[in-house]
Amino acid sequence: MNKFIVDGKVAVLYSPGWGAGWWTWNTDNTECLFDTEIVQMVIDGASHKEIEKIAKEKWPKGYWGGADDLTVEWLPIGQRFMIEEYDGNESLRYAEGDWITA
Repeated sequence: MNKFIVDGKVAVLYSPGWGAGWWTWNTDNTECLFDTEIVQMVIDGASHKEIEKIAKEKWPKGYWGGADDLTVEWLPIGQRFMIEEYDGNESLRYAEGDWITA
């Protein structure tokens, strides 16, 4: 899986707003957390409709409403994390154990 890395930090995509989660509503698509094309789109300020279109092409079985407020969080390479969700609002939590690694 390719990851967008700058200055020793990995870009992680998540959706901090209420409504639909980006990854928590698509847990079968872990690559959507790190997708380099979508990271660049977020950085460039692409619309959520443009991002949602690309996500649907890449992962047709997903629900991509979380693109509305998609955000990039920069984590040090190797940082272990999980994404928690409440009512579509995703947040990152850092810890140890069987977590996702940046």
